Amino acid sequence: MPENPSVILKESGYRAVIEADRFVPGSYQLVVDGTPQSHVNLDDPTQLFFEYVQRMGNVIDLIGEPGQPITAVHLGAGALTLPRYIAYTRPGSRQQVVELESNLVDLVREHLPLPRYAQIRVRHGDAREVVAKLPGGLRGAVDLLVIDIFSGARTPAHVTSLEFYRSAVELLAPAGIVLVNVADGPPLAFARSQVATLGAAVANVAALAETQVLKGRRFGNVVLVGSNAPLPLDWLPRLLASGPHPAKAVAGAELAAFAAGAPVVTDATSVPSPPPARSIFQTGTRRS
Repeated sequence: MPENPSVILKESGYRAVIEADRFVPGSYQLVVDGTPQSHVNLDDPTQLFFEYVQRMGNVIDLIGEPGQPITAVHLGAGALTLPRYIAYTRPGSRQQVVELESNLVDLVREHLPLPRYAQIRVRHGDAREVVAKLPGGLRGAVDLLVIDIFSGARTPAHVTSLEFYRSAVELLAPAGIVLVNVADGPPLAFARSQVATLGAAVANVAALAETQVLKGRRFGNVVLVGSNAPLPLDWLPRLLASGPHPAKAVAGAELAAFAAGAPVVTDATSVPSPPPARSIFQTGTRRS
C-alpha cells in the first residue's frame, strides 16, 4: 500500500486518508476532514478499536443465536468495520451498505480489501433516498439496522428526524434491532432529542455510552439501541460487563428522565449534530 493513500470526496469535498496504525500491525485508520472515521484490523476483523463500535459489536453479538447469520443494513460505510465484523463472526450473513461518497468506497476497497467470504453489497447514494428504494423483500426482514451517518465530523440534519427514522425502521423484522451512533457533548441537547425522536419511531429504546459522556461532562458517542420488540432486561448488565469501561446503560424510566423535555425532531426542525472541538482528535478517536 502506498503511504497514506487519499482522495478528495466528490460530494463533500473533504479529504479522506488511510493511515497505518503505528502500534497494531495490519491495522489502519480512515480519517475524513481530520476526523477519525474508522479503524480496521485486516488480520483480525473482530478487533473493534473505537469504544462506541465495541458497544455496537456487543449488541450485535446478542442478536439471535451466537454465530448464526443475520440480515443487516448499514447506513454509512466508513471503512466497513462492522460489516467485516459481522461477516467474520456470523458467516453467511447478508449485508447491504449505503454510502453517499462512492470514491470513499473505492478507496477503502482498493487499500483495505474486503475478505472473499464477505457477502456485502454496497449501494451508492443518500441514505434517506436509498432506504426508500431498497428491495421490497428487505422490508420487515432486517435483523440489524446500523445508522452511522457522518459528513466529516457531523451527522447531516435530514437523517436525524422522525420522518427519516420511521422510514428506516420499516426495514426491521419484528424483533429487529436498530443501532444509532449519536455524537454530542455538554449539555447533550442533541443526544436527548435523538432519544426522544427514535423513541417516537420504535417501541423500546436504550442508550449506551462511556459514563462521563452520559453524565454530560465531555464530548463523545452515545449508542442508541431501538426495537419494536422488548429489549431483554438481561442485556444491560451483560453489555456493561462486556466493556469497554467505564460504561453506563440507560433504559426505561431512567432514559425517559434523561430525555425529559427534549423535543421530537422533525424535518422542519432538524439540525446537524454539533461539531466537536478539533482538540478531541489529538488524544482519541471517535467514529466507526
